[in-house]
Amino acid sequence: MSTPELLTEPYYLPVADECEVFEAAYNARLPVLLKGPTGCGKTRFVEHMAWRLARDGKLKADPSLLTISCHEDLTATDLVGRYLLKGDDTVWQDGPLTRAVRTGAICYLDEIVEARKDTTVLIHSLSDHRRILPIDKTGELVAADPGFLLVMSYNPGYQSVLKDLKPSTRQRFVSIEFDYPAFGQEAEIIAHESGLDIGLSERLATVAERVRNLRDHGFEEGVSTRLLVYTGQLIGQGIAPRRAGELAITTAISDDRTVQQAVRDIVDVVLP
Repeated sequence: MSTPELLTEPYYLPVADECEVFEAAYNARLPVLLKGPTGCGKTRFVEHMAWRLARDGKLKADPSLLTISCHEDLTATDLVGRYLLKGDDTVWQDGPLTRAVRTGAICYLDEIVEARKDTTVLIHSLSDHRRILPIDKTGELVAADPGFLLVMSYNPGYQSVLKDLKPSTRQRFVSIEFDYPAFGQEAEIIAHESGLDIGLSERLATVAERVRNLRDHGFEEGVSTRLLVYTGQLIGQGIAPRRAGELAITTAISDDRTVQQAVRDIVDVVLP
């Protein structure tokens, strides 16, 4: 549930003013909500900003970022902490959220709506002017270190009504919307992350552009930038471009045979 200290700069290509907005929110200690489709760069963005703030001396915690991948079995106890047996003694062990609050790190809750509902109750007192974390099991009321920031993400297009964020939670956050990068930016990202030449990277960006247009025909999810990078990395390891596209795009984004064939047709036309 934690992220190692970021010693080298995580590559991130800004597409708008998101870096400036995040830094302004951090300076004001305003919690941040990142909204956007799967694989569009939300997690890399948070890693980049944590590195950048640490580099500038604004974020002094080590590690500077604690990342928690939320899922339906994630409980409030997993976040806050629990009592553990150590020999003949019972000792308290902080969870990742509590560690971030105490040390002044950024705590990133990835795909927050996948977590159980009792976890969102925890964040309310951390995401307003109080900036406190109550620990019921110990009776402690932990005031957040000045460097602490709460960041959450989710994919609003993917979630059902039952898994949407409540307005009472959403309206506690500064919201930054993400989408897949523009064609030229996406090609640049693919080239940088996979090592492909720009020509083949542009072909992969073209595949993405055409596959995403299938959303107008009932295909809900487009191909992510992450999968395009995976495709490029397979090509870089000697896998033929069309075969790499089959492995990392066509069969990865859907189990529906009709959708797969539509995507396969695009891959076969665009990739050499």
